[in-house]
Amino acid sequence: MNKKIIYFDMDGVLVDLAQKINAFPPAVVEQFNALDMVEQLPAIFLDPDPIAGAVDAFNKFCESDKYDCYILSTAPWDAPWVWTQKREWVEKYLGPNAYKRLILSHNKNLCKGDYLIDDRTKNGAGEFEGELIQFGTEEFPGWDSVLNYLKP
Repeated sequence: MNKKIIYFDMDGVLVDLAQKINAFPPAVVEQFNALDMVEQLPAIFLDPDPIAGAVDAFNKFCESDKYDCYILSTAPWDAPWVWTQKREWVEKYLGPNAYKRLILSHNKNLCKGDYLIDDRTKNGAGEFEGELIQFGTEEFPGWDSVLNYLKP
């Protein structure tokens, strides 16, 4: 049986980055937002919490016979420390099922697969050739709706 390829975005899908951003002083966040550099906040990716249900959902998909799972994320080019922090987050929270399954790309549309679960259409997500499951929308507000739709 051929497994379907499914990609999971990190920020806003697996990782509760909004919660981490809200922990910074508003003036600091505003300054980084003004420069379109919010992802470069100091230690932004050091240990943010997972989105509710994300770790369990990821593992259900990985352990099913239906899907071949990868994490597909973007990291700021000018902040290489975020690349390392993302890799460390994956290891800490997703564990063995994510081993060597992290892809960092600014062009998500170059990856071939069946599904991409992403909260935005930026960085090629909107041009992904498979099906974009837009997380956090009315149709897919959380992990239960994604699980019900894809049925791992």
